[in-house]
Amino acid sequence: MFATKGYATHAADEPLKPFSFERRDPTPRDVQIEILFCGICHSDLHIARNEWGGGTIYPCVPGHEIVGRVVKVGREVKKFKEGDLAGVGCMVDSCRTCPSCEEGLEQFCDGIVWTYNSEDRHTGGITYGGYSTSIVVDHDFVVRISDKLDLAATAPLLCAGITTYSPLRHWKVSKGQKVGVVGLGGLGHVAVKLANAFGAEVVLFTTSPGKTADAKRLGAHEVVLSRDEDAMKQHASSFDFILDTVGAKHDLNAYLELLKRDGTLTLVGLAPEPALVAAFPLVLRRRSLAGSLIGGIAETQEMLDFCAERGIAADIELIAIDKINEAYERMLKSDVKYRFVIDMKTL
Repeated sequence: MFATKGYATHAADEPLKPFSFERRDPTPRDVQIEILFCGICHSDLHIARNEWGGGTIYPCVPGHEIVGRVVKVGREVKKFKEGDLAGVGCMVDSCRTCPSCEEGLEQFCDGIVWTYNSEDRHTGGITYGGYSTSIVVDHDFVVRISDKLDLAATAPLLCAGITTYSPLRHWKVSKGQKVGVVGLGGLGHVAVKLANAFGAEVVLFTTSPGKTADAKRLGAHEVVLSRDEDAMKQHASSFDFILDTVGAKHDLNAYLELLKRDGTLTLVGLAPEPALVAAFPLVLRRRSLAGSLIGGIAETQEMLDFCAERGIAADIELIAIDKINEAYERMLKSDVKYRFVIDMKTL
């Protein structure tokens, strides 16, 4: 075991503060990474404040958008060597034997080990995340990071990137299709960039008129104010695919009406309240309402390589780690364009 510095919260109603703990020494299959940058995901806030069903175990060290440099590898590790740039996303282990794991869909494994706040099979304790100086992870759950991209801006791709890339790939978004993105936040702004890179005609739906120029800068071909009923009706039955990134309560039926026959509305935002969905918009045109959860390790590597080839990264605000609690409050107010990233040299 070796000493590690980080930031943790010790109760749902307490701020994050400095926290010292121990990481395991690398096993023959492990990669030890010096963390350079860690993105801040909205789920970090939810889990730190125990807002998702009472499952948070304290102390909790959040962070699952991790980019760093390899400082040690186990003797069985062939894919990485000391000095390589590497990343860790939302998960650090799985059962390896279930149908989901065998198909490269580890994110759906019932035995998944999340990067933080999950049972640590090596120590018997709880996994601690990327708001820290170092992490040790099985090499099968580590991905390569290209030196073509800004490292800080790449960190959010480990969650926001794969969360939006995976459904675009699964539902075969391609050139010539009309694709909608609902919401221009941490997820939505990356979704716009990716859908544009896939060759789709991209329409951004927002409640904020002030986001029009930024949406077009990011790659949207059109921006529709979702509260404008006439503007919404002009797009009725015209979309092949819509990706909904909004994590607050909103009317899904309005977007279902915009889909073509056999079109799909996929949710990646996690609204806290159950949604009311009318049967008629689905039944009358064989539309689908679906959900999607990050992506497997192979697909995450594919996404990172795709982004490196096309120069795609997140738009970020880099912060010192002692500004983490302020960043959480600003995130609640959507006061960030579009993802906070912690510079770990400030720890």
